[in-house]
Amino acid sequence: MSGLARWLGSGAESCSRSNALVLDPLVARRSWRAWWIAITIAFLWTVTFGVTIALVLSIGIGELGNNTTVVWGFPIANYVWWIGIGNAGTLISAMLLITRQHWRASINRSAEAMTLMAVSIAGLFPIIHLGRPLYFLWLLPYPNEMGIWPQWRSALIWDFWAILSYLLFSIIFWYTGLIPDLAVVRDAARTRFGRLFYGSLCFGWRNSARHWRIHQRFYYTMAGLAVPLVCSVHSIVGLDFAASLMPGWEEGIFPPYFVVGAMFSGFAMVAVLIAGLRWGFGFAPIITEKHFDMIGRMMLLASLVLGLTYLTEWFTAWYSGDYAERRFTIYEMVGRYAPEYWLMICCNVIFPQAFWWRAVRQNIPVSLVIAVLVNVGMWLERILIVWTTLSHSYSPTMWTAFLSTAVDWAMLGGSLGFFAFLYLCFVRIVPAATMFEVRELVHERRQELKA
Repeated sequence: MSGLARWLGSGAESCSRSNALVLDPLVARRSWRAWWIAITIAFLWTVTFGVTIALVLSIGIGELGNNTTVVWGFPIANYVWWIGIGNAGTLISAMLLITRQHWRASINRSAEAMTLMAVSIAGLFPIIHLGRPLYFLWLLPYPNEMGIWPQWRSALIWDFWAILSYLLFSIIFWYTGLIPDLAVVRDAARTRFGRLFYGSLCFGWRNSARHWRIHQRFYYTMAGLAVPLVCSVHSIVGLDFAASLMPGWEEGIFPPYFVVGAMFSGFAMVAVLIAGLRWGFGFAPIITEKHFDMIGRMMLLASLVLGLTYLTEWFTAWYSGDYAERRFTIYEMVGRYAPEYWLMICCNVIFPQAFWWRAVRQNIPVSLVIAVLVNVGMWLERILIVWTTLSHSYSPTMWTAFLSTAVDWAMLGGSLGFFAFLYLCFVRIVPAATMFEVRELVHERRQELKA
């Protein structure tokens, strides 16, 4: 199979059939039994998330495993993990648009929606961690007669503005790409409410040449701005650690290391999401094995870069001659968290090496398992960055292991459930794939076959 034909399967031979495929979850009057089961389970975990947040805010962060030494624990590690997944969504979509990758059409909408949901969830964890969430407004530079202004040397201020600017940008970028498809849903709606609802969302899109010219110009400009913005945002998250003087954190490699890690976990999460779309909504004609092949290649590249980063950390600790850095690195390998550390190495470096083989990349169940393991490994990486340094810093008198609680795990599971709940709502309200880009693929494939 050559050219554009590999990105489309049987069932997407014409523009009308591809449109009908994407519109089916929105306008078809089916029971969608699997969707109802999934959203019920996700809703129960969402309730768990809300209950754990209420418990922590009403009683205090003593319900978590945080102690006087490991003051961050799960909340900040979860924040970094979710913000990494969120940063990757817009980055993936923008990079593939700028480089004109045709396989983008079926996955970019899921990647962009993933950004909005993950960043929104990530923003909750620092507020939960504050212990006194009513004071989070102090992060805002609002006029105050008491003279309380943000401390711009604090990483909390950096994070707040980075997340806020990135979330607003991602909403605009996602919605811009959604407008032409909302007009298609408006025209295909079978009820008056549906026509009015989607008609108000598409801002009177008429599919004219002038509208398309303005849309494409603005869309590509936003994509060009997205790449440096995403890199800067997650670099700031990396600088939260690198700007300190703690062993294991004071490394200039952290900003690019965090950006690559975000792309790694982001592609892994996209693989999970599109596998669900392919199975649950029958998107096999527009989400083919070749899409998983390309995602596997990107994950393999990120895995190699992360492996090089881990080697660089070990070499730097040895070459620096710093006693605290060497002691910290040895503690990572053989200390209290050594099993978690080596499991992280396996998930992030060893298991993705299977993607060297095309048969593995195009085997969707195997790719899905490796993608889940990658996200487990990236979560372990974030949690170990917090645990190992804070529990084994300069002073031996402050060495204290972190002991997680049931509330910690319930909050993590609840955040995953909340993410799944938001995504399941998303796929039934707006088109889960970019219809106008899929139509372009169909048209170009037909021209290619004629030639």
